[in-house]
Parts: sequence; C-alpha cells; structure tokens
Amino acid sequence: MARLRTTPYERDLLARLMRAEAESDGDVGMLLVGMVGINRVVSDCSDFKNLYDIEDMVYQNPGGFEAIYYSYFYQAARKNELNLVDRLLEGERFEPGTYALWFYNPYQPTCPAQWWGNWNSGRYGEHCFYMPLPSEGCNL
Repeated sequence: MARLRTTPYERDLLARLMRAEAESDGDVGMLLVGMVGINRVVSDCSDFKNLYDIEDMVYQNPGGFEAIYYSYFYQAARKNELNLVDRLLEGERFEPGTYALWFYNPYQPTCPAQWWGNWNSGRYGEHCFYMPLPSEGCNL
C-alpha cells in the first residue's frame, strides 16, 4: 500500500531533491533524505503543518531545502533516483530516518544529541537525522 500518493511531477521532484541533498551518501543516503521529505508531508505537525504534497514540502519557505537554490537540483532525475522514490512511496522505511523530520550535515564526526530541541535518531554518511519529541504529536 502506498504511503503517499503523488503525481509524476512530484515523483520527479522528490528524486531530484534526494540526489541534490545526499548523492554523496549513495542510495541509502538518498533514501533517508527522501524518507524525511515524505515524513514531513504525512506528519502534519511541528514545522510541517499544512504541507499537502511533495511540492509544498520541497519549496516550503522557511524550512525547506537548501538544494533548491543550486542548479544541480534542476537537472533531470535519473532512473536510479526514480526507482528509489518508488521504494519509499510503496512504504519502505530505513533507520535512522524512520521517524525523522530533519537532517543536516554537521561537518564534524559526531552528531549533537539535540538539534533545535529535537532528538538525534542516528547518522548515516555525512548526515545526522532528528526526530520530533513525542509531545509534538506527530503522526509518523
């Protein structure tokens, strides 16, 4: 069962975002970034209330993604990234991103235990992942 319904345009948009944000971390890194994006759309909590689709999530301002400001994001999605998106849309989930709503590259070997008050759920490659506090009432 699909976790989130999307249009072909949104599928392409998510694939491009995943590549632009995490290509250096390989397929798993891109899957984790994509999962954070989908989590933001389905959670309806915290900074992500009133996001209704992938496009809202990608271009959220403030709070969106830095990658949209660079030309690499606007290059065509490749088959591999589109296949990764399909896996996420069908419901595959991966730690440490299963419940994460945020990620960032700390440019250091360790991840802070908290980032903007949210708890670290783990690290993969260059990125630290953070999940909301239970008090946020997120539906993930």
